[in-house]
Amino acid sequence: MDATQDDVTATPALGRYAIDTDASTIHFRSRHLFGLLPVKGTFAVRSGTVDVAEPVGESRVRVEVDATSFHTGNDHRDGDVKSSKFLDTDTHPTMTFVSDQVEGTQIVGRLTACGVEQPVTLRVEESKTTAAGFTARATTRVDRTQFGVTGSPGMAGRHLDLTLEITCVRS
Repeated sequence: MDATQDDVTATPALGRYAIDTDASTIHFRSRHLFGLLPVKGTFAVRSGTVDVAEPVGESRVRVEVDATSFHTGNDHRDGDVKSSKFLDTDTHPTMTFVSDQVEGTQIVGRLTACGVEQPVTLRVEESKTTAAGFTARATTRVDRTQFGVTGSPGMAGRHLDLTLEITCVRS
C-alpha cells in the first residue's frame, strides 16, 4: 500500500485505531424557518475506535459524539437545540454510533441519540491511508423525528445531512 492513497477503497492496515478527537469533527446541514434558510454547524467527537479486520466486512466502528457540543454560531438557537425541546443534552449528553458491518464503501450500524436507537448507513466518500493511520470522510442523512426530536415542526428542519471528518491513529 502506498504511504498515502486517495482511493476510497483503500483499506488501512489491520488492527485497532483510535479516533483523534482533536482532528475529527462532524458537520451538519439542515434548514429552518419553514425550510427557507440553511443552517450549518458542528458536533465534536468525544471518543471512538475503528477495528480494521480481515475480511473487511467484519471491521467495527464505535464513535461517541458530544451532544453538548452542538454549535451553529447562534447562541440562542444552540441553547434551544440543547434544551429538552430537542436534544435534551442534560439527560443525553452523548450520542453513539456502533457499526454492525462494513459493505464496500458503506458502514451499516446503529445511531443512538436522545435514548433512541435507529439504523444508519454511512457512505465513505473519501479515505487516505498514511503510515500513522488514516483519514475518512463519510456522509449520511438522519431524520430527527425518528429519534423523538420533534420540537418546532415546520420551523426546524426534519433532516440533518451529516458529514463525518475522522482522523484515526494506531492505538
